[in-house]
Amino acid sequence: MSVGITPKLRQNRGMSCTIFRYLVSEILFSFLVAFLFFFFIFFINQLLLLAQHILSKKVPFREVVLLVLYALPSIIAMAAPFASLLGTLMTLGRLSSDNEILVMLSSGLSYRNIMAPALCIGIFISLGSFFANDVLLPAGMVGYNRLYRRILTSTPALELEADSVKRFKDTVIVTGNVTGNVIEDVLILDKTSDGERRLILAQQAELRDAGKEGLSLDMKRAFIQSSKEVARRDYDYASSGFLRYWIPQEDLIQAVSSVSPREMSSLDVWREIKVKERNLAARLEERYRKVLEQSLTLESVLRRGPERDSWNRRANATAGYVREVESAKAVRNDMSLSLYRIEFNKKFSIPFGALSFVFLAVSLGLLLKKNGQTVGIFFGLIISFIYWALLLGGQTMGWRMGYSPFWSMWLANVLAIVIGFILCIVRMRR
Repeated sequence: MSVGITPKLRQNRGMSCTIFRYLVSEILFSFLVAFLFFFFIFFINQLLLLAQHILSKKVPFREVVLLVLYALPSIIAMAAPFASLLGTLMTLGRLSSDNEILVMLSSGLSYRNIMAPALCIGIFISLGSFFANDVLLPAGMVGYNRLYRRILTSTPALELEADSVKRFKDTVIVTGNVTGNVIEDVLILDKTSDGERRLILAQQAELRDAGKEGLSLDMKRAFIQSSKEVARRDYDYASSGFLRYWIPQEDLIQAVSSVSPREMSSLDVWREIKVKERNLAARLEERYRKVLEQSLTLESVLRRGPERDSWNRRANATAGYVREVESAKAVRNDMSLSLYRIEFNKKFSIPFGALSFVFLAVSLGLLLKKNGQTVGIFFGLIISFIYWALLLGGQTMGWRMGYSPFWSMWLANVLAIVIGFILCIVRMRR
C-alpha cells in the first residue's frame, strides 16, 4: 500500500542542501553572465572614453592602463545590482519554463523555500557592491589622483578641451572649438592677487605647454576688463593685439586633487555633511539677524508716518528687507549640502538595490512560463532602464528642486519591493 504526502506535510517540508546549492549555483552563474554584460557596457561608456582622451595626448599606455584599473571599483559597484536583477530573472524564468519550479512545489517546497537562496545571494551581492563603492572606490581614487597628477606634470594640456568649462584655483576658462593647439573664442574669469576681478576675451588663443611652469595661452585680439571687489562700478578696460596668460602648474594640480563626495567613503561624507550643516546654521543665523534688522528699520519708518523725513526712504527700506529675505532663502537652499546628502543616500541605495532587485526578480520570474529565460532577459533590461531613469531623475530633482535626498535615491528600491510583493501575492493565489 502506497502512502501519499498530505498537503500539511508538504507545507512543513524543509529545503534540502542539494536543492539549495542547486538554486544558488544556477543564480550565481546567471549573475556572472549578466555582470559581465553590464560591466562591459559601463566599461565602454566610461573608461574607454577616458582612455581615448588621455591617449590622444600621447600619454604612455602603461599609465593609461593603471588609470583604468584605479577606476574599476566604480564600475563594479554599478554593474552588480543590475546583474543581480537580470541574473535572477534569467534563472527563475528558465526554471519556470522547464517546470522545475512546479516540481519543487509538488514535492512539498514552498515559495518561501525558493526565494530564500535568491535573497541570500542578493544580500551577498549588496554587501559586495557596498564594499566596492565605500572602500575600494575611495582607495582607487587616491591612486588615480596621484597618477593623474604625475601625468599632468608632464602633459599639462590634458586639462583644456574643446567646448568645455574648466575651473582652477581662482580661474574659470571657457573654450570654444579646438584645432590642434589653437582655441577659438576663449573666455577667462579670474581674480588677481590684489583682489580685482578680471574678464578676458579673445577670438583666438594658442595653447603652449610650458612644462614645469604650467600652461600658457597666447591670445590674439584680446579684451580685458578689471573691477574692484567692493566697487564693481569702478572698472578699467583695455584691448591688445597679443596677450599671454599663464596657468601655474600648482593650480592645475589643485584642480585634479579635489575629491567629490562620490569618491569618498560614506563615513567621510557623513562627517562632511555635519560640518556643512554647522556652517549653514551659522550663515543662516547671520542672515536672519540682517533680516530682523531690516524689518525693524522698515517698521520704524512706517510707524513714524509721512510727517517724518525718513518716510521718503521707505522704498529703500522695503527693497533692503526683500533683498535680505531672498539672500536668506538662497543660503538655506545650499546646493552643496544637498549634493552631499544625495550622495550619502546613493552610497547605500545603489548597492542594496541588488536586494530589492532580487525580490522583484523572484516574484516576476515565478510568473514566467514559456521562453522564460528570453522573456526574463527582456524584462530585466526594461526594468534596468527604468531604474536608471528614476535614479537620474531623483538625483536631479533632489539637487536642483530641493526634494528629499532620501526619497530621491530610495524611491526606485521601494517601488521594486512593493511591486515584487504584489506579484508574489498574485503568484501564490494562483
